[in-house]
Amino acid sequence: MIETVKTPGKFITLEGGDGSGKSTQAKQLAAFLEDQGKEVVLTREPGGAPGSDDIRQLILTGDPDRWDVIGETLLFYASRRNHLRLTIWPALAAGKWVISDRFADSTIAYQGYGNQMGVDEVRKIHDVTVGEFEPDLTYILDIDVKAGINRTLGRDHDEDRFERMDLSFHERTRQGFFQIAKENSHRCVIINSDRNIEVIQTEMRTILKDRYFG
Repeated sequence: MIETVKTPGKFITLEGGDGSGKSTQAKQLAAFLEDQGKEVVLTREPGGAPGSDDIRQLILTGDPDRWDVIGETLLFYASRRNHLRLTIWPALAAGKWVISDRFADSTIAYQGYGNQMGVDEVRKIHDVTVGEFEPDLTYILDIDVKAGINRTLGRDHDEDRFERMDLSFHERTRQGFFQIAKENSHRCVIINSDRNIEVIQTEMRTILKDRYFG
């Protein structure tokens, strides 16, 4: 059953290429909202729910060619469906604010544009699993592809499958995010993430305050 009902909570997503600093900014934004008296659920994709975290390991580890783009996309949406059903929708219905490090825009950008499956093909799967539900606000953290990848070098983790894909893939993904922002200007804001962490967070908080606390 697809969730389409408006909920009392707010759903905020952070998107962007590898190395754009989403996780750091998501944590700081959650702390800001808690200071405003909001109950916040901080989550991520892939993952964020039972079953979804298991799928995360399948998607993000191993050789870049471990999955073809169709199988990869199906795995993302299987994970997302549990994330929505078990974490996001219940939290929003309870009036909580949900901040997610990645959501469906990443699949459109990475698989639709980056891996060249095609946006229309990804949306067919999206329509079945997510329906008309979308974030209330999306920050797209943008950084030069090479600069972003350089930030990821030396990280002590094995979830680097996408980071090891070629630069042309990452450039197509970046352009995909630009297109997503253009088509969804009612909710998407592009943030230059090649700056000081505190400067970025200040801009993000200002946008949030102007929209919801003005």
